[in-house]
Amino acid sequence: MGGQNGKVKIMIFRGERGEGDFKEYEIPYQEGMVVLDAVLYVQSKIDGDISVRWNCKAAKCGSCAAEINGKPSLMCKTKIEELKQPIKVEPLKAYPHIKDLVANTSWNLRTRRKIIRDVGFTPKKNATWLMKDEEIDKGREMRKCIECALCLDTCHVLREHKLFDKFVGPAYLVFTAYLESHPMDSLDRISYLKEQEGIMYCNITKCCTEVCPEEIHITDNAIIPLKESVADQYFDPIRMLLRKIKQAGK
Repeated sequence: MGGQNGKVKIMIFRGERGEGDFKEYEIPYQEGMVVLDAVLYVQSKIDGDISVRWNCKAAKCGSCAAEINGKPSLMCKTKIEELKQPIKVEPLKAYPHIKDLVANTSWNLRTRRKIIRDVGFTPKKNATWLMKDEEIDKGREMRKCIECALCLDTCHVLREHKLFDKFVGPAYLVFTAYLESHPMDSLDRISYLKEQEGIMYCNITKCCTEVCPEEIHITDNAIIPLKESVADQYFDPIRMLLRKIKQAGK
């Protein structure tokens, strides 16, 4: 396990726009060291031009997302002592590579903005803003999302099939689930989930849930309920028949 001999061997991907290779560094181990500590030590003491994105170092901003020994993780939350050496650190593979450990995740911001623009929070008209505790609690879990992109990076629809233009991915289905759960929201997003967010592309493997640093039950508590709503609306045979009768009567 990492750090037991007083040294840490870490292999950091170096290169630009997908071209490059791993470079190995050996640094002193300090008790409690996390992967981000090791990368920043290399940057400050050995190789000053390493590009790495980070901010809070408290596992709340999501900036330091990377792949560590092949698993999407937050560098600031991943302890050296729990890893096998040499530790391999590389950028998120689902996204276009910029340089070293930095990937271009601008798609995330565009996707969130699009959801807010198209089907954002729409309060009920002339309603009294009184909400029960259980109604508020319903969406509390979804609000924990820090948009670190780990779930998006591990999602095979985005990572392997690159269907960024057809599927919003687990993080933004969580965001949609939050909007849907708000007791004062009035908008029906069922058709949007199917046509614009591509929810039916998800085959609920739960890989997104496994990497979530906030331990949100993405699959069970967000995606599956949304998929069930879409299935009820579009694939329930009785509803399909009633829709056809209604359309024929127009």
